[in-house]
Amino acid sequence: MGVLSHIRVLDLSRVLAGPWCTQILADLGADVIKIERPGQGDDTRHWGPPFIDSGVSEGPGESAYFLGANRNKRSVTVNIASPKGQQIIRDLILTCDVLVENFKVGALARYGLDYDSLKPLHPELVYCSITGFGQDGPYAHKAGYDLMIQGLGGLMSITGEAEEVEGAGPQKVGVAMADIVTGLYAASAVQAALIGRAHSGEGQYIDMALLDCQVAVLANQAMTYLAGGEVPVRMGNAHPNIVPYQVFPTRDGHVILAVGNDAQFARFCDLAGCPELAENADFLRNEDRVRNRSTLIAKLESAMATRSTAQWLALLEPEGIPCGPINRIDEALSDPQVAHREMRVRAEHASLGEIELLNSPMKLRGTPPQVNRAPPLLGEHTDAVLSELLGYSKTQLTQLRVDGVT
Repeated sequence: MGVLSHIRVLDLSRVLAGPWCTQILADLGADVIKIERPGQGDDTRHWGPPFIDSGVSEGPGESAYFLGANRNKRSVTVNIASPKGQQIIRDLILTCDVLVENFKVGALARYGLDYDSLKPLHPELVYCSITGFGQDGPYAHKAGYDLMIQGLGGLMSITGEAEEVEGAGPQKVGVAMADIVTGLYAASAVQAALIGRAHSGEGQYIDMALLDCQVAVLANQAMTYLAGGEVPVRMGNAHPNIVPYQVFPTRDGHVILAVGNDAQFARFCDLAGCPELAENADFLRNEDRVRNRSTLIAKLESAMATRSTAQWLALLEPEGIPCGPINRIDEALSDPQVAHREMRVRAEHASLGEIELLNSPMKLRGTPPQVNRAPPLLGEHTDAVLSELLGYSKTQLTQLRVDGVT
């Protein structure tokens, strides 16, 4: 049993930030009921290719994007625009501990499904809203997408080749980082609210914004500015505060060298055949190396180009010098450490059969996360959930479909 197996979540979110939050809660054992539009479902069901084709149903198949963010959930289709659909959702909420939604600010109030409308009916409810900019402020009315937030929130200004490189410019991160970190923060906030409810007996409202979360994870880069007014710039693969800590070309590829302290630097220089660098006053301490970065890096680039990537790894790793290759995604997923940590897992899908998914990275010894359900088909659990939780009969379920409610 997962640590959240006593918790039921109604998931009114779609795309990535909200579903990422609820997938984390589902991995930890929560019963997550994903509400989707009849006939359409979550937007990401249509984001592709790639799709995985079952060969037995019409359409392009199951979207890889959707499969990546919706494991361990049950799918229920409800037309939220219809009064009957709104009542079904309201009734389901009364059976749930948590509601997660990412509608535009004020949109759910039209249906009587906003927090202020629900709190008198269900004061124990933890209600989490996820938007681009939050529920208030000059941008609250705007739609917020990950790429926009990475740009507005400063991340793209420090991502990409160094500014002095010809043709360089700002770059987004290769995954939807603003969405994902918001999902992570939201999952933490939901669990904190549940812990608070255990003491107070009352739920609460949670206002999560992609922009807030993106700004929060600027971390040391933001503190560089707050501490001294210095605006960080793009540095490619180099680190603003540690040298050498970057990618170096080798004889046949690249290697990451991540020297974190002065003792490591001295050991590295001995192994690399350039001990004089560690004895040079210009490079003795990390602050010296940061100050004289360009001179040192030029010397190290010459040294690193004399061996292959494999030779450098074989030389440095046994001596405790942090280093590593740059893997493609297929290589990363086939890495022996990734395999040992069981980050690939298989689950039975209703139309695709057994499929491979990513596993949860949370390793709880007593109540480990488990992948018990593959991502659901659209509306796969509608009848089961409405009969189980609300007592609907087969006749009533049939009528709801006829009426276009489910």
